[in-house]
Amino acid sequence: MRKNVHLIEHPLIQHKLTLMRDKNTNTKEFRELVKEVSALMVYEISRDTEMKTIEVETPIGKTKGKVMKDEIAVVPILRAGIIMADGIIDLIPTAKVGYIGLYRDPETLEPVEYYCKLPNHLEEYKVFVVDPMLATGGSAIKAIEILKERGAKNIAFVCLISAPEGLEKLSSRFPDIPVYTISIDEKLNSHGYIVPGLGDAGDRLFGTK
Repeated sequence: MRKNVHLIEHPLIQHKLTLMRDKNTNTKEFRELVKEVSALMVYEISRDTEMKTIEVETPIGKTKGKVMKDEIAVVPILRAGIIMADGIIDLIPTAKVGYIGLYRDPETLEPVEYYCKLPNHLEEYKVFVVDPMLATGGSAIKAIEILKERGAKNIAFVCLISAPEGLEKLSSRFPDIPVYTISIDEKLNSHGYIVPGLGDAGDRLFGTK
């Protein structure tokens, strides 16, 4: 496993992952699980966040404490990344939120941008790009390219399930960008789905299939 890939194997996260994989988990439950796991992942993805010391006054007296120095931006890849972003924002409510919309061209199979709305001055932010599935790696790479073109310098990619093929492609293209995932699955099948995976995350999140 490459140095930039971080596998999060906390027992509570792995428990919820099993429930997410179950085909009998309904839309409401699946959505809640994705949000909960994304919130739990914040403890790891924010581990290297810079801190600063400030003075506060407790009911007893003055003291010094640490607060996060980094400005945080969360950028979900539409549409499936939205629920992951919600979970992260629950833990970091001051985070700015941007959106990147991508679709796969049916002929070239390459990701095409159809929507992009991002915070200003991205160079000042620690940016978490979120998408439940890292399959071929195409969408992740395209989203990161878009962010870099708009000035982002401190970027991490956060997903739930990843395929070895996608991890290798993303890490080869951006070896300096941390990738956080809770499972590295077996492979991609002939249709580009992760095996065993958890199905189409977007359809399961929004009940569209």
